Amino acid sequence: MEPHLTTNPKLLSVLEVLKQREPIFHRPECGTSHADFENMTVDDFWEVGASGKTYSRECVISTVVKRYEDPNYVKEDIWKTTNFHCREIAPDNYLLTYTLFQGHEQRKTRRVTLWRYSEGNWKIIYHQGTVVQR
Repeated sequence: MEPHLTTNPKLLSVLEVLKQREPIFHRPECGTSHADFENMTVDDFWEVGASGKTYSRECVISTVVKRYEDPNYVKEDIWKTTNFHCREIAPDNYLLTYTLFQGHEQRKTRRVTLWRYSEGNWKIIYHQGTVVQR
């Protein structure tokens, strides 16, 4: 059973902004180029993939850029996000969690992204996806 998490009402505007940016790197309106992805991540960004493997900023960015450059890449895959929760963990640093269903809900992952708001920009510090066994 999924826990019922409630975002502090003071953070609802932050929650709404971040929901529009997730899943990260899969929102073409936020950018699709190497420079765009560099601008949305901190220099020491890293992620843990659903496989449990760790990936550097450059590895993640180059992989995503290749996908967008591939004319056969389906950019409008069937993805559904639910159960968003936002918590401020330090001034202007936010932990965003949510559930992602991919491909007609055949793959379910829980996601966590650490976001920082600095100098008028949102930057991703860390991201992780964990597959949920059904």
